Amino acid sequence: MQVVGSKPYATNVSPRSKVFVGMSGGVDSSVSAALLVEQGYDVTGVYMKNWSKDLPGMKCPWAEDLADAKRVAVKLGIPFEVWDFEDAYKHKVVDYMLAEFKKGHTPNPDIMCNEEIKFKLFYETAMEHGADYIATGHYARVGMAGGTNLLRAVDENKDQTYFLYRISNEALAHTLFPIGGMLKPDVKKLAAEKGLHNAYKKESMGVCFVGEVGMKDFLKEYIDIKPGEIREAETEKVLGYHEGAIFYTIGQRHGLYLSGNKGEVNTGLPYYVVAKDLDRNIIYVSRNLNHSAIWTKELKLKDVIIREGMARVSQRRTSGAWQGEDERRSPVATGRANAVQVESTLAIPILVRLRHRAPLIAATFDGKTLHFESEVKRPASGQSAVLYDGEVCLGGGIIA
Repeated sequence: MQVVGSKPYATNVSPRSKVFVGMSGGVDSSVSAALLVEQGYDVTGVYMKNWSKDLPGMKCPWAEDLADAKRVAVKLGIPFEVWDFEDAYKHKVVDYMLAEFKKGHTPNPDIMCNEEIKFKLFYETAMEHGADYIATGHYARVGMAGGTNLLRAVDENKDQTYFLYRISNEALAHTLFPIGGMLKPDVKKLAAEKGLHNAYKKESMGVCFVGEVGMKDFLKEYIDIKPGEIREAETEKVLGYHEGAIFYTIGQRHGLYLSGNKGEVNTGLPYYVVAKDLDRNIIYVSRNLNHSAIWTKELKLKDVIIREGMARVSQRRTSGAWQGEDERRSPVATGRANAVQVESTLAIPILVRLRHRAPLIAATFDGKTLHFESEVKRPASGQSAVLYDGEVCLGGGIIA
């Protein structure tokens, strides 16, 4: 197994390799395309049309993004295509997200988009069109071209490996991340130097495929609003009302509309969501900052993906768990190339990121459960915990 050290983005492929670049209209993918053209690759720009539905008060920005991407392609003198993935996106990402919310979970659509669309459907379609590689504007790195070690970006503030941990080794071996070794300010500066019109284009926020609209507003278009009670966990006292229990996450403190007797609620201490009863559509809240629903020293994971780097971590231990071709390692049932699911009774020391841009936390992992030395704020079920060994992404799983 190849061991990857602290190296900047590098490639050893032929400059004339055919690369299809996913161009979103933003500065990151535009600079990625520009760098590949500069390095002599045979580049084709592709806009993935994933979503085009307008929402009340919010026009989907897809047409503007497409125009920006096409304008950059013309500037760079490269072929440009539009691939319509809207049906697949609705089925693989949007329907999945809605189903999870209805179960009371808080899924991450960006992670599902990367796994199912950008690094599966886009990758497979590009290969069918004769590509040697695909490229995107993600802030991440691969050990070397053709490798399967997913590495954190040089710009720690922009690192996006949290969203990429589920992509297959097959796709990663044919992926280039041209800006993974750059800092965001340098990317913008380079775009301006190259005369790209979107050098300082505002980054979109909110739902990944809709833009500025918030998740709650998006969900209201697909899930019926069902008002219910907000109760104090310790007393069962009704403090207020909500629009639907599925819209709230454990640990949430904002967006709670509370009333009650004078002096009983607004005492300066915030209330946090500590439980949801979906059957009765009741939200339970508490002022107890040490409530067990908010903090934990363990997190159980499901649908775990372990990347190749985990084998190297385990080999540093004197015990035999996860070394070589351990019989407890088996291919992932969903068929993700070269990823493995692991069962073990021996905890391995790793670093964990529980939210995008959250600090890395020391923990041990036994294949199913993360164990922390100190309590951590519990992420919502359906979110992901992503595992690292230094700069190497080891995989991760969905919080049960």
